Amino acid sequence: MYYVAHRLFAAHDRALAARLADRLGRKLGVDQVFLPFCDTDEEDLVADLKGQRLFELDRDRLRRIRALIAIVHGPSPDDGVCMEIGYAAALGAPVILLTTDFQDYSTAIHGPRTVFPDPLLDILATRIIRFPRLGTPTELPGGSRFADFAARNHTQTEHALDACVDAALQLPARPPATPAPSRDADTVFTEPSPYAPPHNGLPGLPPNTVSTIRRPTRFEAAAPLTAARHDWAAALRSTRIVVDASGPETPPGAAILIGAACATGQPVAMYLPRSTYTHAAGREPNHRNLMIQYSAVALRTPSEVTTWIKA
Repeated sequence: MYYVAHRLFAAHDRALAARLADRLGRKLGVDQVFLPFCDTDEEDLVADLKGQRLFELDRDRLRRIRALIAIVHGPSPDDGVCMEIGYAAALGAPVILLTTDFQDYSTAIHGPRTVFPDPLLDILATRIIRFPRLGTPTELPGGSRFADFAARNHTQTEHALDACVDAALQLPARPPATPAPSRDADTVFTEPSPYAPPHNGLPGLPPNTVSTIRRPTRFEAAAPLTAARHDWAAALRSTRIVVDASGPETPPGAAILIGAACATGQPVAMYLPRSTYTHAAGREPNHRNLMIQYSAVALRTPSEVTTWIKA
């Protein structure tokens, strides 16, 4: 089963994901492709807690996938998609990332660049499909400059979709699911929010809360990809993970780690001192993306963080 992950709350993203799923289905068979929200049929789904039921259906599919193909673009990647990437990667499933963003990112003006704003995405990708600039200009007889510009982008998108399908077809046979790594006793990995000043916005933990507190190093490292691999391994080896989910949406790294913990049964919590609730017809209010809300415990105060870590 090939799982196509995409941002739900924008029609152009839904349409792009559907076109990708359709092309995959024509090559692999439609029963071999899963498109969330299309195949869970949100509008006709009946459940007391519809958001939770959608989460459960998508999570169950993630456990059985052949590969994940995710649409990830812009400086604020969708947190639900990032959760799905972390989930798949933690289980050893190949991850193909399609981005329409031709920018690179760095934490210093002359520092090393990464394809994505959080280098965890770079290191978890089996393959990245992207283009380094706008599409090649085309000439349309009688077309306006706006139609010409639309054609440039349409052509580039078509090439990207073809490249995703080719990459999926070229994947080697998937090895058995990756077993969860052994955990180091009495350790906690704390992931701050890049949106909370200073950079480490997670509340400080009192002495003797836990034997070892691990923190990420990739945002200040001279070699961010190497540091990202270290952060990923350190998080998965920790007894617990606590992330700062502050921001307009859960930060990419926090969402990735929540997904990984959900996949492997690792206790994970998010520090969320302030919620922004989202509302959709027929669905219960969500204080985060539903893939995040139902994967992690929400902690509202520093004392709750301390209590959860010591539990």
